[in-house]
Amino acid sequence: SSKWDIREKVWEHLEASGLAEFPRPVHGRIPNFKGSLQACSSLRELHVFSRAREVKVDPDKPLEGARLAALQARKTLLVPTPRLRTGLFNRIVPPPGATKEILRKCATSQGVKDYSVPVGLDGKAQVDLVVVGSVAVSEKGWRIGKGEGYADMEYAMMVSMGAVQEDTPVVTIVHDCQVLDIAEELLDDHDLTVDYILTPTRTIQTNCKRPKPRGIMWHKAMSSEMLGKIPILKTLRCREKQAGKDVTLQDEHPALANTNRAAISNKKVMAANTQPQAAPASAPVEQPPVESDPGNPKLEGSDTITTVYVGNLPGSLRVSELKRALRELQVIPARLNWQGAQHRAFLDYRDQGTAHRAVSSLQGLSLGGNALRVELAKSQRSKG
Repeated sequence: SSKWDIREKVWEHLEASGLAEFPRPVHGRIPNFKGSLQACSSLRELHVFSRAREVKVDPDKPLEGARLAALQARKTLLVPTPRLRTGLFNRIVPPPGATKEILRKCATSQGVKDYSVPVGLDGKAQVDLVVVGSVAVSEKGWRIGKGEGYADMEYAMMVSMGAVQEDTPVVTIVHDCQVLDIAEELLDDHDLTVDYILTPTRTIQTNCKRPKPRGIMWHKAMSSEMLGKIPILKTLRCREKQAGKDVTLQDEHPALANTNRAAISNKKVMAANTQPQAAPASAPVEQPPVESDPGNPKLEGSDTITTVYVGNLPGSLRVSELKRALRELQVIPARLNWQGAQHRAFLDYRDQGTAHRAVSSLQGLSLGGNALRVELAKSQRSKG
């Protein structure tokens, strides 16, 4: 299964089994679930929580109990700003003499707005414990989020600003049904792993040895458009550049910045592809044309094909813009099944090597202001 297959499986199960809680539906979210407060209460029993003075907890609804636990224990609570638009963290500051009821309010999303002060890169944060939400997690510590990468990015930024150390523990809080087997090959270098998993019935110590992100991978996960949407990244990038680090952005990479020979030879095709698409259900992106019936997965002369899922496509994006990116990255599929209304596309490749290279090259690429979600949809589909 791909990451996206696993997410869909979890979301659908939570909804179908009656385990999903507000906000609904849970699809596309870090899902809230029945028993989340019970799972969060187990945080108080962890030694790593008892000794922590400063705790970072994500703003997701199922982690509300974790935020409350940190406030009740009189710890410094940091909560990331939504999508990092206005900064990095908010530090929650309850009013003097706050009652239990006020602390409960401070732990909610509205309370984070009403009782907080911003913390930027110079905030001298020293985070002793990180609490993140997950869509799925394995007992080995492999974590899958909702696909936007903010938890990974926040951790990488904390590394860059010196707010966390290599041994800073990471906890996730999920329902028991969200603890699944996850293949390690699905993980990327920038994916955050976890050390503890709390569920309504269990506390799992993963003893995960896989290294956590060591900072922002500018060339793989960052684009100019993303920099424009997250101002604090500009400041961080400037500082790292002054420190002598390579901060080349994804869209500054030679594979994207320079038009290659293949793109030049396909100039006429590119011009044709920029014309409005009357019915962009499924279109070929190379010559000769290929059978493009989305109900028929066969490709002429191919025993098997490998399909790559591309999601989070902006509604304004044209199929021609995706095709252009595929050509410039030299990962042209045999067929492109465009589903713009559903903000996704499926790319069919005749050989697995090119498919895997497409996943690596496209993952996190920003088109139309959105960072793409790219995964293997299914490993292979047999002819017929």
